[in-house]
Order: sequence, then structure tokens, then C-alpha cells
Amino acid sequence: MSITVVLPENGDSAALMARLEPALPAGYSVTDRLEGLSGKVLFAVALDECGCNEGYYRMLRQLRGAPGLLDGCTGALVVSGHGELYTKSIARTLALAANMAGCAFLGRPLVEITGSLRNFHTQAEIHGTDVKTACAMAIRELVDRLAAWQGPSPLRRLTVVHASARKTSNTLALWDLVKRGLTGVETEEYCLLNGAVADCVGCTYTTCRHFGDQGGCFYGGVMVEEVFPAIRRSDALVMLCANYNDALSANLTACINRLTALFRQTRFYEKRLYGLVVSGYSGGDLVAQQLLSALNMNKSFFLPPRFALLETANDAGSLLRSPGVEGRAAAFAREMLR
Repeated sequence: MSITVVLPENGDSAALMARLEPALPAGYSVTDRLEGLSGKVLFAVALDECGCNEGYYRMLRQLRGAPGLLDGCTGALVVSGHGELYTKSIARTLALAANMAGCAFLGRPLVEITGSLRNFHTQAEIHGTDVKTACAMAIRELVDRLAAWQGPSPLRRLTVVHASARKTSNTLALWDLVKRGLTGVETEEYCLLNGAVADCVGCTYTTCRHFGDQGGCFYGGVMVEEVFPAIRRSDALVMLCANYNDALSANLTACINRLTALFRQTRFYEKRLYGLVVSGYSGGDLVAQQLLSALNMNKSFFLPPRFALLETANDAGSLLRSPGVEGRAAAFAREMLR
């Protein structure tokens, strides 16, 4: 299947396209329009000296206003910049908007090309080459995976992780509504409250790799004994996220950090990521961006279309009084099964 490069044009887009062309398969096409896209899509955004691209912002506006615009698309991203900042924030904002418009994303779908290319230092050392060559290798690897991607396996088993108290949690109430629609799917649920998980404290690469190769982690505990095996068995990871100060809770952040040990051993390209986010006031999109950045862009989970269900509820039990919430939960379950 051919690849369509979506390239919002500016003064830096030609240089970015020159980096992409050697990796692109025969028959690729380039466009700055979103209408009529299907199949494999590579979003390529070149940022100017200020970390902006006016065509990107027009595209973002269009995506946010058209929920089904990219149905049937599977995407990846390359973002270049003049400095060391903004490439990741632009990428994850675009990824969330495109995903909510129906675009799925590969696991590890992003190549960032910073001005100095220092972000390729480690890859260059691993491959015994320079950072420019390492960048070109990363682009080719991403394009090859996009071209070859056939989709994940059927959804049969879920690993569900949360850090909420059952009695008062609107987040768990939302999950209960979604779970009603998941007929024929097995679920394993894990609560990480009350010190159940210790955060990663940054073991050396060799230490983390040593324990990861054995399927574990230096700190052991519920993550190694229960959550790691459950993720290996499952087809998808569901993160139930109460919005704490526009961020993931500390326990869920610790869980994601500890997954590095498992990631050392295996990739999660075939496993889907879903998120249920409940905010007391606002900011659910910020938490959704954290999820996709940490688990899709870094830990390699596949991002299915419209991966996150975002709701607002404050007082305990108030989610169930939110108009239309049961319908939205049922629709989300149907999307998961599809």
C-alpha cells in the first residue's frame, strides 16, 4: 500500500522532504490537504525558528472540527525543528487531534529531528555511526514499519490499570459503563493504590536490561508479579485516569515508568492502548496527550482510532448523572471491539 505524506508547507518543508524522500517507497504522494485521505499517512511537519508552522495550525483546526475526517487511516509522524524544543509537543498535539478524527497510529510513530540532532546521540553510538546517519536510519525504520503494518490482532483480553478508590471514583464508574459493552472480552484489573507500586529510580542501562531480559525489574512487587504477566497475555492496555492537576496520578506515572523494564525485553506494537480520563473541571486532553506520549510514542503501544474517552465529573457519583454518558460509554466499547 502506498504512503501519503501530509506536508503543511513553509520555508523549511523542502528540507524536511529531502530527508524523507530516500526512505519513501515507490508510488508515494505528497499533499497539504486532509480531505479524502485513507490508508497509510505520514504527517511531516517542519517548524520554523520559533517552533511554529502556520499550515500545521490550519490543519489542527480542521482536525478538531471533523471527528470522522481520517477514518480508515493509519499514521506516523516526523517533526523537524531548528532548536531542541517543541517537536514533541507539536507531535503529540497533532497525534491526539488526528486520532480523535479517526486516525490510528503505529507504536513508536514519531521521529523528531531537532536542530542539533543530539537526540540521535545514543542511536548513533549503538550503531557505530554519526547522528545524521542515525537520523536517516530512524526515518527509514519508521517508514518501513508504516508500509508493512497490517493491524493488530483481534481484541480478546484486556489489562486494566487504575489507582482509584471504588467507593468514590467517577473514573471507575465510567469504566463500569464501558465494560458492559465489551461482551466476549476477558479483563484483568489491577489497582495501584496505597504504595502498591514503587516508582522507577533510574537504574543504569545495564542493570535495567539485565532484569528486563529476565522479564522482571530490580524492585519486583506487583508490577513484576502481576501487571507485567497480564500485559504479556493481553491484547490491550486500558488506563483509567483521574485527572490530578492536569496530569496523571503519581501511581499511574510510576506504573508507566516501571514498564521500561518490560519494554527492554519486548515491544508492544501489537497491543492497543486505551484511556478513560475523568476530570473534575477541565484538561482531559492534557492527560490524554500524556498517555499517548508515554505509552504510544515511547513504549510502542498501538494507538487505535479515538483511543480515549474524556469526561468531566466532580462530586462522587456525578458522572452517572452526566447527560448521555451511557451512550458515549457504549459507543466507546463498540469502537474498541471494532
